[in-house]
Amino acid sequence: MGEHISETLLRQEEIEGIVAGLAARISQDYRDKNLLLIGILKGAYVFLADLARHLTVPCEIEFLRVSSYRGNAESGALEILQDLSMPLERYDVLVVEDILDSGKTLSAMLRHLGAKKPRSLALCAFLDKPSRRTVPVEADYVGRKIPDAFVVGYGLDYAQRYRSLPYIGVLQLD
Repeated sequence: MGEHISETLLRQEEIEGIVAGLAARISQDYRDKNLLLIGILKGAYVFLADLARHLTVPCEIEFLRVSSYRGNAESGALEILQDLSMPLERYDVLVVEDILDSGKTLSAMLRHLGAKKPRSLALCAFLDKPSRRTVPVEADYVGRKIPDAFVVGYGLDYAQRYRSLPYIGVLQLD
């Protein structure tokens, strides 16, 4: 399955350590709050599951499915494919995302969720590519900053493939 992977950026053991560290910080910050994790489908499902298992505070979990892509090209327009059906006013919401790239999708999505008036709204991104940012979005919790490379594995995909890899690899696109 990894025949087009040119290098391993993060090994499985490194990922586990990063997730445990993020979970410890989040558990400390949300110890007296009503935490709702909102995972962004499909990419964040693996990270969200691992993160939730490491948390030491109670939380609820919901999913939001959005798209700003047409084919493999980013359109810039946010399309909500699956919205939340619950009010957010009593929750401290932590959006859990696989990767923060240009910021376009996350910026629009954070505005969408902010309009639902949660008690607080924060962002946790497993990976951050600051060199690709075109919209000023910063994550409150970042697992690892990475260079501008096309990465797959640990939930991240290319054409719906490679999500199940237990590591983060750089995909060689020919």
